Parts: sequence; structure tokens; C-alpha cells
Amino acid sequence: MNASQRKAMPAETVRHAAAVDPAAGGVVHTLRRAGYEAFLCGGCVRDMLLGRTAEDWDVTTSARPEEVEALFEKTVPVGRAFGVILVLEQDRKIEVATFRADSPAGDGRRPASVRFCGPREDVLRRDFTVNGLLYDPDTAEVIDYVGGRADLDRKLVRTIGAPADRFREDHLRLLRAVRFAAKLDFDLEAATRRAVAGMAALVRLVAAERTAEELERMLASGRAGAALRLMEETRLLLHALPEVAALRGVPQPEAFHPEGDVFEHTALMLDDLPAGCDARLAWAALLHDVGKPRTLRVTDRERFDRHDEVGAQISATLLRRLRRSAALVDAVVALVRGHMRFTALADMREAKRRRTLRDPLFALHLELHRLDCQASHRKLDVYAYARRAWEQEQARPEPAEPLLRGQDLIDMGYAPGPRFARILEAVEDARLEDRVRTADEARAFVRQRFPLDAGAPPAQPADEDTKP
Repeated sequence: MNASQRKAMPAETVRHAAAVDPAAGGVVHTLRRAGYEAFLCGGCVRDMLLGRTAEDWDVTTSARPEEVEALFEKTVPVGRAFGVILVLEQDRKIEVATFRADSPAGDGRRPASVRFCGPREDVLRRDFTVNGLLYDPDTAEVIDYVGGRADLDRKLVRTIGAPADRFREDHLRLLRAVRFAAKLDFDLEAATRRAVAGMAALVRLVAAERTAEELERMLASGRAGAALRLMEETRLLLHALPEVAALRGVPQPEAFHPEGDVFEHTALMLDDLPAGCDARLAWAALLHDVGKPRTLRVTDRERFDRHDEVGAQISATLLRRLRRSAALVDAVVALVRGHMRFTALADMREAKRRRTLRDPLFALHLELHRLDCQASHRKLDVYAYARRAWEQEQARPEPAEPLLRGQDLIDMGYAPGPRFARILEAVEDARLEDRVRTADEARAFVRQRFPLDAGAPPAQPADEDTKP
């Protein structure tokens, strides 16, 4: 780029060079030394100008994909057809994209075709003005073709060009508009907001995995409550997560929930989710009361019988629809199903309480309970008890090997079968309650509690109470 071309650009010099990631700056310098144009672009420029730590670093360049690959030792062709190469530099992943212009027609995700062009045309095909800024790390100059600097100052998320055109090109941008507005604490520009609301149904056409990934970014943004409210206001929630949209207007007993309906309670919980939080906790916070609309029963007050179990079933269906991993689905379902059990923790038998405290998910259960209380009655006495009990359990020595195994029962003369599981569980319960400590004591316990000559499982022992 020559000097006269640069002067023609709407540019402003800023002092943010020290904030440039060394790996990203190195990629730009390598491209320039080879004779190509190259700039930092997108969200990293936006975040630098806002004084935030950039999460991702992107570079846009005149170099073609094959030229980028030839310049760098470690690359991944993540989108070669669209001019996108991932450069692995200094343990960082820098996305390098060739200046391109997209065809107007596409499938609502990808353009039908692309052609390589110059930096101005490249910017004009991007989504939002605040993401359309280029940065020259050599001169500390911001190059702005779309009014992105002014929108940063005014705290506005605005599409580049006509909103309807941008959202038709990629329907996921409907969700991205909400995510950026919520995360940055910006407003949606009026025309952009009208377009999001008017075109919200298009989000149903987005691939489930892409929708889920965008929702998870919202939930982990540190502004999840604001994102949920904005999704509802723009009708996106109705089309993306109808089960969550159904929470609006579902009443709750004021004595326990002075904050209002189930939707507002959920939004308040999301307000407390920290940036970068565990996806399992985030989904559980969003979905923990999703069973309430189906279980509402009004007697002396609003009641929601078995809403935890119903909510677990709904959560499983929703997350599978979004193509989430089996591990994440199982964890969220367990959290939703168990979110009411803390009230019974102090009354549990010692063995059951210790089993509960040793659950690998207990730390997430504990935090979900805290969020639930903070967003409603704000009483944390049960949380405080549960946390103390958990910390005490954590301080215990690592659990010993089982006192008895199946082979030990066989050696004692017991025939293998379904009864083994019950016997071994009873032995473990007795160990957790310090009623047996050695293998010999465990064998004596088994002979007394499960006689060899019994033709059927023994009756429930008198001291095995029926507490939860």
C-alpha cells in the first residue's frame, strides 16, 4: 500500500501498540517483510480500543492461502476455500484470512463463492462496525471504513450495511448481535434491533452445533443475564430455546421468590455467572427450573411437584437437540435433577451424606445451589452447612480400597448374582459410617446381615432407616 492510498483512508493514530500480542504482531511483520499487506482485524482491535484483553487474534492480508502456508512452518487449512489459514506461532493460534469479498447469495452460513480483493471490500462484507476495524501495529494506526470508532464511542452494535442483508448472509449473526451487545454492555442500534426481532425465526435454520456454541459463548461471557433478557426482547429466545422462553410469566410463591417469575429468577442467576465459567454449570443455571411451566399447580400457593425430575428430562432433550456431548448432557441432567436435594443433606444417613459429598460433581452442585439462593430468598444457611461438610469430606484421607470384592464373597460361599451389588453397597455404607474398619469385620457384617442360607434377600435391617 502506498502513502497516497493510506492517506485516503479514514484513519486515526492511537497508542495501543504495547497491547498487541507478540505472536499476532509477529505474523503481521512476517507477511509484510514478504511484501504483502497485513493488519490486525476484528475483535482484537475492538478489545484493544476498549482497553480489554483480547481473547482471539486475527490477521487479514493480501497474501493468498498458499502464500500464507509457504511463509509459516506450522499451519492448519481451516477454511482454505474461503481464504482462511490458522497459523500456529509461539503456542498461539492466529487466524490469517485473505482479503475477500463474498457473493450475495449463500446458504445462510457460507457465501456461494468468494473472490479475493483489497482491505476496504474485505471490511464491508463483515458483520458489525465495531468488528470492522483494522490496526497497523507498525504505525499504531486504526483504519476505519465503516464508522466503527464512532459506534465504540456511542456504545452501539450496528451492522455494516443493511441489517437484513447481513443477517440473510449468515443467520448466526442474529445471535452474535445479542452476544456482542450484552458482552460489551452496548445497545443494539435501532435498525439492527428491528431486524433481529423481525428475522428472529431464521435462527431455527442455523445448524444445532453452531447455535449451541454461540449460546455457550453468551453463557460464559460474564453477561449471561443481559444476553438472556435481550434474546427474549428480540424474540430470539422463542425460536432458539422455546423451553426457556416458556419461563416468562410462570408465577412463584413470593415467600421463597420475591424476585418475581421463573424467567426473572433464571436471569438473576445468570447475572452471577462469572466470565469463563464451566459450561456444565452455565447450562444447569439456565435450565434448572425449566420443568416448572409443566408442573405448576396452584393450591394454597404455587407448587411445582417433581419439577427437578421433569426439568432433567427436558434438559436432556434440549441439549441433545443442540448436539452437545454425552458427557455434558449427563452432567447437566444430574445437576438439574439434584438441585433440590440440598435441603435434605443434613437429615441424610451418614453413609448417604458422605456419598453425596464425594460426588465428582458436588462442587458444581454446591455452586448451583448458591446461585439459586442468591437469586431468590438469599438465605445461605443450607449452603454454608453443605460447604463445611464438603470441605470436611475433602480433608479426609483418600478412600481406601474396598474392604470386600465379589471374589471375596464367592470365597465366603455366596453365589454370584444381582445380590452382590446390594451386599457390597451395604459394606461400603457401614465403612463410611465407621461401623466396620477391616476386612474381617466386613466379613462378619456380611454373615450377620446376609445369611448364606437365606433363599431371598434379607428384610431391611432395623437400623437402616428410610431417611433420604
